[in-house]
Amino acid sequence: MDDKNFVSIENYFFVYLNNTTKPQIMKTPPKSYIRCSFWAENDRRYAMIKFTMKKKVSKNTDTSWGNVALWYDEMLEEKENTYQKNVILPNVLRLADIKKGETVLDLACGTGFFAREFFKKGARVIGVDISPELIEIARKNSPKEISYFVSPADSLGQVKDGSIDKVVIILAIQNIENISGVFGECKRVLKTGGKIFLIMNHPAFRIPKKSDWEFDEKSKIQYRRITEYMSESKIKIEMRPSENDSEQTISFHRPLQVYFKTLKKNGFCVTGLEEWISDKKSQSGPRATAEDKARKEFPLFLFMEAKKLLTWEFNSQVRSLHKKSPELNHFWFNSGDQ
Repeated sequence: MDDKNFVSIENYFFVYLNNTTKPQIMKTPPKSYIRCSFWAENDRRYAMIKFTMKKKVSKNTDTSWGNVALWYDEMLEEKENTYQKNVILPNVLRLADIKKGETVLDLACGTGFFAREFFKKGARVIGVDISPELIEIARKNSPKEISYFVSPADSLGQVKDGSIDKVVIILAIQNIENISGVFGECKRVLKTGGKIFLIMNHPAFRIPKKSDWEFDEKSKIQYRRITEYMSESKIKIEMRPSENDSEQTISFHRPLQVYFKTLKKNGFCVTGLEEWISDKKSQSGPRATAEDKARKEFPLFLFMEAKKLLTWEFNSQVRSLHKKSPELNHFWFNSGDQ
């Protein structure tokens, strides 16, 4: 079996235990569930059994860039004037402030372009992507010390609980449907106080097929025309729009509040936000001045920083659990939540 085409998926059985009743397997835990081997609630005893299975990764996943892996790698590595090199890289290094010895997860890492830069800063780096083709290129072009895995972003079975200092997600979250699952997994693998660094096309100004540049001949002003913003949408886009018969992927548009609410729901607090403009300049012409001014007014990228918090609710649950069942001291807590 070719392991690069499979990902490990963690699953859990939640079993209700009782001296007089046959154990009952549940799909979901009680509301006040705390991750542990055994726990009690309302005079009932529960056990959790964890197992790992392998699930085949489809090479034709709608949101994967595997079909254009070679083109994408060439674009990042050989072209000089890319947004990734000129705008995103210097800004993400500045804001992530990666320290020697930290463990950084490059989630949806592609061909490893950013993972290698984080490694140069002295970090222990793990790269994860759903595309076997992209991971194959990443492994080939990277130092052997960087660990790469094929896995969907919302099921990181290879990454241990509470083992990551920083998660970086660059130009990928808008190609992922289950963002709550992604942020939930980020919470699981991050240490308490760990952070997500999220970079995306600006959702207020860059809405696929619902926003565009237009020019007002009378006032000589270049502006953005936005026809929708609050409505969430799922849109097919060209991976290489400048070429005929380009492969397509799926892009998910969400207003800003969706990201804030989903992060909060998964135990994160947004602690930083920046908007980055394009570094491009127009060639001389009658509209050049207006175009350059518009680029400075309408940001191309949005950066968000979100911190994992140790919530009051979690502390309350722990105290309640110990009070009810002091004999249950064999807990398996998430090491990041201690």
